[in-house]
Amino acid sequence: MSDAETIPYLHAAPGTAKRVTITGAAGEIGTSMAAHLASRYRLRLVYNRSVPEIVAPAVAEARTTGKPVAIPGGHEVAVADVTDLDQVTEAVRGTDAILHLAAVPSVQAPWKAVLDANIQGCYTAYEGALRAGVPRVVFASSNHASGFYERDGIPTGPDLPVRPDGYYGVSKVFGEALGRFYAEGHGLAVICLRIGSFQPRPRDKRQLSTWLSHRDMAQLAWRSIETPVTYGVFYGISGNTRRYWDISSAIDVLGYAPEDDGETYAAEFDPPPA
Repeated sequence: MSDAETIPYLHAAPGTAKRVTITGAAGEIGTSMAAHLASRYRLRLVYNRSVPEIVAPAVAEARTTGKPVAIPGGHEVAVADVTDLDQVTEAVRGTDAILHLAAVPSVQAPWKAVLDANIQGCYTAYEGALRAGVPRVVFASSNHASGFYERDGIPTGPDLPVRPDGYYGVSKVFGEALGRFYAEGHGLAVICLRIGSFQPRPRDKRQLSTWLSHRDMAQLAWRSIETPVTYGVFYGISGNTRRYWDISSAIDVLGYAPEDDGETYAAEFDPPPA
């Protein structure tokens, strides 16, 4: 890829910026975070099976050489199967933090899929960071780690006992617990974000409460990368007026200042009486 070529969703990063790895870079959240964080960090985007066409030549080179390959803007691409510890270790080596997004995202995912991508893949992210000397991991957890509280109509904060509502939620509980072990047992800094409804805008009435906008997710990511805090679990939603997940710790501890509120779209789903 020549220096003259550009990637539409990436901006040039300062040469002195931190190098941040994004696993699951081809996913919906990964693509959005690449776009939002590219001007703040030098990114290393990790791909495996799904690859955007514009970076496919660089990814093919990385697959052949087993090394990260430079792309315009001071960024890089790398290739790794998230279940392969050696590949993940090499993909993250030389970076300052990992935003670990790679996972099977389906709430209804069967056990085998969750076991491979979400549980084994989470282990490789933490262990790969430790072996490669990467000091910090931001783990994409989920509101489904506590999903049965929502089913029962109980407002929830990160200090309540976990109540996963499926194998997917169980895998996120595992990631939070494993992260705590790596933080307290190995000195790795780990921030876990229980992501809500990540969408450009709310899609239904529930999401007026649970929505997480793209730019608020990006802010949570960079605040988690830059905080001095060495372990924490935080709910990741926008500043929704109707929220029933407690984001006060994200505000107080991480300095999170959400810019969006699902209430902006309330009239679409909660129209006034005729």
